[in-house]
Amino acid sequence: MRRYLASSIGVTCATALALPLTLPTTPASATARPAEARPAAAAPAVPGSTQSLPLAPRPGDRILGSAAEQGLYRPDVRRFSLVGVIWDNPETELYGRVEVRTREAGGGHWSGWQDVETHNHEHAADPDTAERSSGRVRGSTAPLWVGDSDGVEVRVRADGDGRTLGAREPLPAGLRLELVDPGTAPAEPVEPAQPEQPRTRDMRAPETQTEYATEIPALTRQQTEEEARLLQGEQGERRVKPFIGPRPRIVTRHGWGADEKLRERGFVYTKKVKAAFVHHTASGNKYWCTQVPSLIRGIYRYHVLSSGWRDIGYNFLVDRCGNIYEGRAGGVAKPVMGAHTLGFNTDSMGIAVLGTFVSSKPSKAAVGAIARLTAWKLGLFGANPNGKTYLKSGGGNLYPKGKNVRLNVISGHRDGFATECPGRLLYGRLGSARLTAAKYQGR
Repeated sequence: MRRYLASSIGVTCATALALPLTLPTTPASATARPAEARPAAAAPAVPGSTQSLPLAPRPGDRILGSAAEQGLYRPDVRRFSLVGVIWDNPETELYGRVEVRTREAGGGHWSGWQDVETHNHEHAADPDTAERSSGRVRGSTAPLWVGDSDGVEVRVRADGDGRTLGAREPLPAGLRLELVDPGTAPAEPVEPAQPEQPRTRDMRAPETQTEYATEIPALTRQQTEEEARLLQGEQGERRVKPFIGPRPRIVTRHGWGADEKLRERGFVYTKKVKAAFVHHTASGNKYWCTQVPSLIRGIYRYHVLSSGWRDIGYNFLVDRCGNIYEGRAGGVAKPVMGAHTLGFNTDSMGIAVLGTFVSSKPSKAAVGAIARLTAWKLGLFGANPNGKTYLKSGGGNLYPKGKNVRLNVISGHRDGFATECPGRLLYGRLGSARLTAAKYQGR
């Protein structure tokens, strides 16, 4: 039987949401990869690995003494399922094209060339934050899910439009190929739960628990309002904010198998959640919903160990089947600061739909999940999903630091940063998500 948080109305449920669902852990090392550097006896409960391979100049392509094309061919690597390219300086953009092809593990079949989204620095912690200035952060592409593979070839080419060809270094320094094995996890399947009475568990001191819930079950509208009263009572608020949508079912970090030893210890919070930024992960659409826990573990490992972030960047993730997953640790009902929209991570949350939606349509289930999640989470903080709000820019390529920017309460990533994210076809569905979320709130 799956392990649940209590759906009954009471202090148990409210406190579980108000407190982090995971243990504080030791910070990831700035130089070593924790999973590989630790002795076998202290290996993390969730196995996995990251192979980091330096790229080399390809012969015959040199400009001003620096390679305009770098690459790697390795038919003999350990198994992996997710790839990305990183470089030394997170402030340096990769103006060029990254392509990769992989060999299916055990089958010997090579895929065709696939593009890797190069501009990923806009998914990051805000300037002047401890996370951004930690010294561990690197430049990185988006991660690409390729499935179980044991061979790889990558090529990185500088743009030929004049932006980089006249530069001394047409490609960023320190290019490396990251091959991520998300490992297997003891978590149970994440299919929607069968109707049954969940067991009540005391989560008032989760740091003392050795077992954790794999999911937070959905609540009715009435139960959600009562839960909100309890949460706000603990926070010293005197009245319940109106228009809160029913809480949706959420797969916890334990549910998707997060290795809590990878992320940094502790949590960072903002004052409230005034807006939600919708993203796509740009990791491709070639996944089954049963593979999603592995996919998220791969993104988590890539964000922390390869990109150098303190945790996975998004607050929530959504798959094509409409399942909602807890992202950055700290409590699903709390205003956890993420690293999703450079310049606008304060007083906001980031929701990433797994996939790439430049030329592929998002599923109705995914758009519906965005509406359900925002109706609940924004409602806890009194925000109207179909309204407008102001956020102060922390600095980016669209708005200078300190500028108050008027945004939709449910915005696309491109509204706060000059980027293609979340893809034009997902961006075009946000109007529908806003209206639906407002209806869930009873507006």
